[in-house]
Amino acid sequence: MNSEIVGFVTVIGIVMGLGTGMLSLFLNYRKRREMFALYHQERMAAIEKGIELPALPEDFFHEDAKPQRSGHGTFLSGLILVSVGLTLYVALHFTADRTESGGDVALFALIPAGVGAACLIYYYAVGRKLATALEDERKARFMDAARAKNLMA
Repeated sequence: MNSEIVGFVTVIGIVMGLGTGMLSLFLNYRKRREMFALYHQERMAAIEKGIELPALPEDFFHEDAKPQRSGHGTFLSGLILVSVGLTLYVALHFTADRTESGGDVALFALIPAGVGAACLIYYYAVGRKLATALEDERKARFMDAARAKNLMA
C-alpha cells in the first residue's frame, strides 16, 4: 500500500513538473505572438493615417527578452531560502524520528538554508552594487526618453 502511494506521488510529480514547463512555453509563445500582432496593427494604423511610426522597443527582436533582474531579487531569494531551511530544520528536528545510526534527518533541511546564505553573501558582496548600477541606468534611460519626448513636442 505504501509503495503504491509513493509510486503514485512520483508519477504525479513528474507529470505536473513537465506539464508546468510545457504550459510556460506555450503561454510565452502566445504572449509573443499577440505582442507581434498588436505592434503590427499599431504600425499599419500609423501608416494609414500618415503618422510617424512609433519606435520599437530595444528588446522587441530578442528571443530571450527578459528584463534584467536587479540584485534585490538575490536578497529576497536568500531570505526566503534561509527562512524555509531553518523552519524545516526546526519542524523536522522536533517531529521526525532519528535514524538507526543516530543521524538526524533534520540536517537535510539545512541545505536550502545554506543556499540562502550563499545568496545573501553574494548580495552583500556584489548584488548591492549591481542593483544600484541597474537602477541608475534605468533612471538615465527614463530621463533620456523624457528629454527626447519634450524635444519632439
